[in-house]
Amino acid sequence: MATIINTPGNNPGNSDGGAGWSVAIIILIILIGVGAYFLLYRRAAPVPAGTGGTNINVTLPSGGTGTGGGTGAGAGAGGGATTP
Repeated sequence: MATIINTPGNNPGNSDGGAGWSVAIIILIILIGVGAYFLLYRRAAPVPAGTGGTNINVTLPSGGTGTGGGTGAGAGAGGGATTP
């Protein structure tokens, strides 16, 4: 009489499922960490400029009376506005 011993050994169909879940959980934890970083540290409102007394001087061209270019939106004959 023969004795048959059935020992299920390394079955390739069932051996890599745990590794896949491990990788998925590690990636999920990393994504949650990166999302929390951007939510907490990168979403802050911009800081307004300090009151250090810095002046920004801008020179604007003076407005003419009745003279001006004839190009651009709304430019008609004469181009400039006349002051009565």
